[in-house]
Amino acid sequence: MDDASLAAELVRSAGTMAARMLAEGLETEFKTSRSDVVSAADHVAEQMVAARLREVRPDDGVIGEEGARREGGGRVWYLDPVDGTYNFLSGVPYWCSALGLADGERPVVGAVYYAVLDQLWVGGPDLATNLNGVAVHRLVDQPLSDLSVTTYFHPRHLTNQDRLGAWRAVVAEAATVRILGSASVDLAGVATGRLGVFLQANLHPWDWFPGAALVLGAGGVAEVIEIRGNRWHVAGNRQAVEDTAAALRAG
Repeated sequence: MDDASLAAELVRSAGTMAARMLAEGLETEFKTSRSDVVSAADHVAEQMVAARLREVRPDDGVIGEEGARREGGGRVWYLDPVDGTYNFLSGVPYWCSALGLADGERPVVGAVYYAVLDQLWVGGPDLATNLNGVAVHRLVDQPLSDLSVTTYFHPRHLTNQDRLGAWRAVVAEAATVRILGSASVDLAGVATGRLGVFLQANLHPWDWFPGAALVLGAGGVAEVIEIRGNRWHVAGNRQAVEDTAAALRAG
């Protein structure tokens, strides 16, 4: 089985399992804050995917949000079994299962399964992004001023003036802002054209590689821009990403 088909199979299985476990009832555990939560569904789905990858891709590394770790060669699978767990456990239907394969810092393949709507995105730099098997439209150049920014900014970061200033500079240039709570669904939305530009700082790799691959597969740009101690993850059409980068540096 090729990497894209494998990723698609695994995220669908993980998302379906998580949705079933949610319907049956789950307990919540808190990690670093009230909004940083985890459930048994996260752990069970991650264990299932990690075990399958160990079986069929024994030479690849695996890193999961909930602790799955296996050293490998240059290729690493990054796994988020439930991205948007706060939404997931709060009854907000905006969460997904996500899996991305990277070679060093280069996205190779991404798969995102939005279980609530039974929507599965798969794509990468060498594979045109598709939604449920139908190719998405290629991204065309549009300015940031015509587009939404899909983003996240935790309240605890409000005291970081460098970070806040850069973020506000981008938001001020955009047509509107959306804070929805799942980085991988956001990035899939950018790849599909539902959302304009993705912007977040200092993302974990499991929140970046799956969706970044989808944006690249839709003809867009996915970049990490380092400014004053922050690593800004930006994705969208080329013109909008250039506008976003300029605003970040000006902020």
